[in-house]
Amino acid sequence: MAGPSNDSNMRQRFKPPANAPKASDKQPQQQQQYRPQPPKTPPFQLNPRIAFAVLFAAHAVAALYHPVQDCDETFNYWEPTHYLTHGHGFQTWEYSPEYAIRSWAYVGLHALVTLPVKLLGLGKSAEFYFLRLVLGFVCALCEARLFSKINAALNPRIGLTFLLVMASSPGMWHASISYLPSSFAMYFVTLGIAGFMDWRGGLRTAQGIWMFGIAGTLGWPFAAALSAPFLFEEFSMGVLSDEEGMVKLFWRVVDGITRTLLIMFVQTMADAFFYKKTQIVPWNIVAYNIFSSKGGPDLYGTEPWHFYLRNLTLNFHVWFLLALISMPLLVMQHTFRMKGNTRASYFRSVTFLSPFYLWLAIFTLQPHKEERFMYPAYPALAVNAAISLHIILGNINSTDPKDLVAKIPFQLRLSGLLLFCLVSFVLSGLRIAGTITAYNAPLNVYKPLHNDSAAVGGAKLDDFVCLGKEWYRFPSHYFLPEGVRAKFIKSEFSGLLPGEFSEAGSGFGLFPGAWLIPPGMNDENTEDVGKYTEVKHCAFVVDSQLPSTKTTPLEPSYAGDEGTWERAGCQPFLDGFSTTVLGRTLWVPDLPFVPEPMKRVWGEYCLLKRKKKASPERERVMGVPPPIENLH
Repeated sequence: MAGPSNDSNMRQRFKPPANAPKASDKQPQQQQQYRPQPPKTPPFQLNPRIAFAVLFAAHAVAALYHPVQDCDETFNYWEPTHYLTHGHGFQTWEYSPEYAIRSWAYVGLHALVTLPVKLLGLGKSAEFYFLRLVLGFVCALCEARLFSKINAALNPRIGLTFLLVMASSPGMWHASISYLPSSFAMYFVTLGIAGFMDWRGGLRTAQGIWMFGIAGTLGWPFAAALSAPFLFEEFSMGVLSDEEGMVKLFWRVVDGITRTLLIMFVQTMADAFFYKKTQIVPWNIVAYNIFSSKGGPDLYGTEPWHFYLRNLTLNFHVWFLLALISMPLLVMQHTFRMKGNTRASYFRSVTFLSPFYLWLAIFTLQPHKEERFMYPAYPALAVNAAISLHIILGNINSTDPKDLVAKIPFQLRLSGLLLFCLVSFVLSGLRIAGTITAYNAPLNVYKPLHNDSAAVGGAKLDDFVCLGKEWYRFPSHYFLPEGVRAKFIKSEFSGLLPGEFSEAGSGFGLFPGAWLIPPGMNDENTEDVGKYTEVKHCAFVVDSQLPSTKTTPLEPSYAGDEGTWERAGCQPFLDGFSTTVLGRTLWVPDLPFVPEPMKRVWGEYCLLKRKKKASPERERVMGVPPPIENLH
């Protein structure tokens, strides 16, 4: 392969016999006439600190403006964190001690991050955005680490492309700041790849195993599968090495496993503190997803085999296509244009490209598919795409008169490359802008609640903000004032909604909601009517009004009931059913010259406040006859 140029460590590890024929001895004299000239100046390398700044800037903007895309993020992570820091929150069945497939160690770690903001009294929404910014900061650190290792172990051009993919792709835009174990796993998968990639100063097997171990314990257990190609490479080298090399490999593996077990021990102790019994949460997750006899995750929907192909095309567009063809390009490069690269270099390149293919294959075969399941493999996708582009550029820049591409004018080749980069940036920008403008209303619609209670939209202590058909877009209690609670009202949804963590008082110790078994929970997605509140108890209702909405007895038009509700605040919200595929996928300006079929169709996302009923005395002044029961 043309790109990964430093394979001296690999050659040393394989230790070929001294009498082995050299590659140059096998080549006929006529095949040695063309020799590519070495570069006269070293390739451009971007400082890793600048790379970090670029990455963090992108993630910071996402943290401030990108909507919460997955209700699992809200109810399984933001709400338990709110319970730890503010004493109440929604509880899903996964946190019931009967099932225990969510780790309190993971949630508690993030709750600690928000404490400084809480102590400063900056408000709950500030805690939300601060944690998002911290997640973006950590993600940028991990990416910058891998960026520097790619520069050192492969090629600075591959590193620069990796940086562009991670900083600009719509997929990374939300994965980097999502409060999800799959995002957390992605951070440490990035560090794990960096650990296995760089052999300068010795192999870092223990470090790589440890990073993947954290990804699989505190993060998501299945993320550990991404380490398989790297471990296979390590064991292959051990088999081909001498006895001393095998012994060193053994102790490196033991070191990495020991570190991972230490992390798992600390996690298990933390979870035992909350659940009040020993729970190995990573194993519980694996058992539920693989060995469940009650339907497991498939109860929450299944998708066709091409779901991830479509989703990754949306999130990475041309970069995903490059990632898909990276292995064929490498094989062709090795077969037809090897030009001095060793089999060791080829083997290393195959190792780097394999994790993404492995992950995509595993999860394509699973019936239940979610966008977030791809997060841990995003760094591997970016590496594949960067290597693909590097191979293509190596051929485009060829000056070998035997190459067909050399006959194309250089200016034309350069124009094609610039056009490719322009298309990638435009697609990313349109996708990101389209998502933010279409769906960020839930992050803004709750702001009137923080007004003075006498003002329009202002909430007071013990008010209920009710969620009907829009329950799954609730961004968490971090957007509600202190003392104001969210409640569910019945809609057409007939699955199991979250309950509430117990707020038992004295005698139950710290965080009793974490270990008391909640009522009405099950792992079969069976509805529990005890989760609902009657509409008459709601001071506010959050509802959407879209052109495509069809009202039903369970989902009436609350905004249309002007006798009961007034608009405290409304935000534009995209009507996905009425908008064409182009408008749903990319940002389309709402300008007169845009053809009508291409325009985006809008509705409203509203916070509605119950109108106060006038007193009998005020009704008499207004000329309204009093109710019969008030007549004497």
